[in-house]
Amino acid sequence: MIWQFLNSGVNSGKFNMDFDIFLAENFEPNTAVLRLYRWNPYCISLGANQSLEDINLAKTRYHQIDVVKRPTGGRAILHSQELTYSVIYPIDSAASAKNIYNKINLALRKGLVNFDSQLSTIDLEHTQPNFKEFYKSEISSICFAVSAKSELNLNGKKIVGSAQRKLGNVILQHGSILCGAYHKKIVDYLNVTDDVRKKMLNEISSTTIDLKSALNTEIDYAKLNLSILNGFKEHFNSDFEEIDHKYLKNKMTA
Repeated sequence: MIWQFLNSGVNSGKFNMDFDIFLAENFEPNTAVLRLYRWNPYCISLGANQSLEDINLAKTRYHQIDVVKRPTGGRAILHSQELTYSVIYPIDSAASAKNIYNKINLALRKGLVNFDSQLSTIDLEHTQPNFKEFYKSEISSICFAVSAKSELNLNGKKIVGSAQRKLGNVILQHGSILCGAYHKKIVDYLNVTDDVRKKMLNEISSTTIDLKSALNTEIDYAKLNLSILNGFKEHFNSDFEEIDHKYLKNKMTA
């Protein structure tokens, strides 16, 4: 397996989602890709099957927050103070979607521990929630209200949220490494009553944690980028070929 790496920097929500799909649709055989990126302006992404009616679009426009659909499942996320990763990984008889999900999260864990040894207590979620029942609940519009099996938790709270989808012969997996608490403001942009909004805020506050809060320090994104890359190198025991994201940008828009 050949691994490629690109740090595509800060981009709009539409570009970020389009670029993930582009990478999945234009992968090279026997090649996996790790991409790291951020968002400007801040952006709410909705799961592929989630309705735009969940979002107060007038309010997002007023606050200049983008709204996009993800190609993957799950519920609404406010992408703000975070480092986002995506992985394109080919499927074969030895690599099921579940195995790939687990491997990627173990690599992320190794990267976070590289970033700061205080994160060594990060663990993979061991149970799978009943999503069918969860989606019936009042708080089901937000993604970070519940942890899926193998997602990364710190002291019982989600610190990385991920989603996955099979596209042809590859898996696209992407997710948010929470670096600050701004993601909680997602509740301000949902079409819910004030009582439900309060419940959602209490829930997301009790079920998530971010790096800044955990480490009590501002996050050095350049260091975090390098730490995540090194975590993947160590876990997959592979060198990574850095590719020019500007070339790929031009190719995508050509």
